Amino acid sequence: MKLAIYRKEHFNAAHRLHNAAWSEEKNREIFGKCNNPNYHGHNYDLVVKLEGPIDPETGYVYDMKRLKDVIREYVTDKFDHKNLNLDTDEFKELNPTAENIAVVIWNILREKIEKKYDLTVRLYETERNFVEFSGN
Repeated sequence: MKLAIYRKEHFNAAHRLHNAAWSEEKNREIFGKCNNPNYHGHNYDLVVKLEGPIDPETGYVYDMKRLKDVIREYVTDKFDHKNLNLDTDEFKELNPTAENIAVVIWNILREKIEKKYDLTVRLYETERNFVEFSGN
């Protein structure tokens, strides 16, 4: 029997969507306002889902305090109040789209959370726009 648990966190970050191989005109055409050379920000909501068996000794699938601490230490503390393009190694060369941010977060957490748990990352860039990655 598998059960899913969820942890929701929040961080604020600035970014600019830009492809260096394209002209400025093409970047503006494809990315619009998100290509602002002075960057722009989002209030991201992050939902981390773990699926696994309930431990018969603890009654937990995964200790939620531990999950909170892992997310904060390796994700939100790293990205909160940062310019993703300028302040993080992960996005020096990688376009910080919501899709790429979700994959980067998934990879960070996958290294810290045992493989016996199925891991899904859902990232809300806005209230209406979100992406989800499960490693597939």
